[in-house]
Amino acid sequence: MFAGLPELGISNGEDLKETLTNCTEPLKAIDQFQMENGILLPTLQSALPFLDLHGTPRLEFHQSVFDELRDKLMERVALIAEGKEEDRYGKLEELLEKSFPLVKMPSIQPVVMQVLKHLPKVPEKKLKMVMADKELYKVCAVEVKRQIWQDNQALFGDEVSPLLKQYIVEKEAALFSSDLSILHNFFSPSPKTRRQGEVVLKLTQMIGKNVKLYDMVLQFLRTLFLRTRNVHYCTLRAELLMSLHELDISEICSVDPCHKFTWCLDACIREKFVDGKRARELQGFLDGVKKGQEQVLGDLSMILCDPFACNTLVLSIMRNLQELLSQEGLPRESSDLMLLLRMLSLGQGAWDMIDSQVFKEPRLDSEVVTRFLPAMMSVVVDDHIFAIDQKLPSEEKTALSYPATLPDNFNRYLQENRVACEMGLYYVLHIAKLRNKNALQRLLPALVDTYNDMAFSDIFLHLLTAHLTLLSDEFGSEEFCSVIFDGFLLTSFSSKENVHRHTLRMLLHLHPKVLPSFMEILMKTLKTPKQCSEPLKELYTQLTDKLEAQKKSPPPPEEAPSLDLGLHPVTVPTTAAAATPTTPL
Repeated sequence: MFAGLPELGISNGEDLKETLTNCTEPLKAIDQFQMENGILLPTLQSALPFLDLHGTPRLEFHQSVFDELRDKLMERVALIAEGKEEDRYGKLEELLEKSFPLVKMPSIQPVVMQVLKHLPKVPEKKLKMVMADKELYKVCAVEVKRQIWQDNQALFGDEVSPLLKQYIVEKEAALFSSDLSILHNFFSPSPKTRRQGEVVLKLTQMIGKNVKLYDMVLQFLRTLFLRTRNVHYCTLRAELLMSLHELDISEICSVDPCHKFTWCLDACIREKFVDGKRARELQGFLDGVKKGQEQVLGDLSMILCDPFACNTLVLSIMRNLQELLSQEGLPRESSDLMLLLRMLSLGQGAWDMIDSQVFKEPRLDSEVVTRFLPAMMSVVVDDHIFAIDQKLPSEEKTALSYPATLPDNFNRYLQENRVACEMGLYYVLHIAKLRNKNALQRLLPALVDTYNDMAFSDIFLHLLTAHLTLLSDEFGSEEFCSVIFDGFLLTSFSSKENVHRHTLRMLLHLHPKVLPSFMEILMKTLKTPKQCSEPLKELYTQLTDKLEAQKKSPPPPEEAPSLDLGLHPVTVPTTAAAATPTTPL
C-alpha cells in the first residue's frame, strides 16, 4: 500500500517497525518519528494538543489536511496544463517523475492520473507501465488510453468490439420492436437523436481528436461490413463522422474526404427528401473525385449504403416519379431522378466495391430507366384508370376489371436488378400507405422472387408489417389473407426465421381483425419448431396467450374498433340531430 515511499526518501511502516525493534525507549522513538514525518510547520506543534483535548484523532486531522492538499494540487495541475507558459508540460513531467513511484497508493493515485491526463505526450516508459498493469489501465483517463491505443490496435479493438456488437443488437431490436406503427418505425428517429445513442457517444469520446484512432474504427467497420454484409455498420460510419462534426472536431473532419458529402446527405435524411439544390451539391462531390483518389468512392458508397440514406433516396425517387406522371414526363428526361438513381446504385454496390477493391462507380443499367420504370409507371396508370372508371355513373362504366398480372419487365427486373428491386419494394409500401388493396393484391405475389431475397429483409418486413396495419379491416377477407400470408409471408417462413418473427409480430397486433377460421390455420402453420430462437418462442407464446384471453373475454360492442396510430380520435358530427362515432385517423 505504501510502496514507493522509500524511493522518495519518505519513511514508511517498515521503517517505523525497524526503529521500534532496535530502540530502547519506544515512546521517545515514536515522538521522534512523528516529528520527522509529520507536517513540518513549527507553529502547528503547539496547536496539536488542542485537538487532543477535543478528542480528535491525529489520523483524522492528518487525513483531512492531506485530502485538502491533494485537491489543491490536482486543481493546480489542471491550471498549469491550461496555461500559456512554454514550459508548462515540462513542469508536469517533473511532477510525474516525482509522483509516479506512488501510483499504486490509492490516496496519491488520483494526482498521478491527473498529471498523466493533462500530458499531451506521456513518456513511453510510463505508458508501457500503465498498459502492463490491469488495475492502472482500468482507472487511467481516456486521454491516456488514447495514447496507448494508437500504437496498440489489438487492444483498441478489444475495447471497441463490445460497443460495435451492442450497436448491431440495438438496431436489430428496433427492427423487431413490439411497436407496429407507420408513424413510429425504424426510420422515425432524426439523425441528431440517433447520434445521442450510447455507442456513438462512447466511440466519439474514445476517439477524441485522434485521427489514427478514427481511421482504426473506420477500418473495423469496413472489415465487419465485408465479413457480415450488415448494413448497420454503414449507418454507424456516417453517424460517427457527423457526431464528430457536431463537436466541431476539425482535426478529423478536415481530413475525412467524405465529410462535406455526409454533412449534405445528413440534411437530406433529416428532411427525408433530396431537393434539387442539395442534389446538385451531392453531384458536385461525386463528380469532384479526382484521378488517383478513387478509393474515396469506397467510403462514399458505404455512406450511401446506410439504410437511412437509402430510405431517403428511394422516397425521393418515388416523389420524382409522381411529379413526372403528373407532367407526363419520361424518367430519362429528369436529371434529378438520374442523380438519385446514380447514388442509389453506388450505395447498393458498396459491398462489391470494397470487396473487390475496384473503386469505380457501378454503371446503372440503362434499361432500369427505359424499361423497368415505365413498366412500374404503367402499373400506376392502370390503377388510376380503374379508380376513375369506378367513379363514373353506372351508365358510363365499362366492363373493366382490375388487372391481375404485371408487366414482364417489372417482374424480371425485381428478380435481376437490385436498384430496380429496391424501388419496387418501396412502391409496394407506397400503395399500402394509400390503403390500395387491389394494387397490393396484384403486386405482393411478385415479391416472392426478388433480387437476393430483398423482400424478406428485416428492414422491408419491418416497414411492410407496419403499413399493413392501415389495411387492418381487410384481414377479415379470406382473399386478402390468402394473398398476404399464403401468397407471400408463408412462402419462406420455414427457411427464414426472421420472416416467421415478423409474421408473428404483425399477428400480435392484428389477430382480432383476422378471419377466425384463417387465424386457426395460421396458428397451426406458425407453430414454432423445437430448435428455434428464444425471441421466436416468446412471440408465439404471447400470441397464443392473447388468443386464449380473447376467447374468454366477452364479445366487444357493435362498433368499429379503433386502430390507434398515435393520433387522438376526432369526432365529426354528420348532422345537427345525430352524430356517429368515428375511428381515429
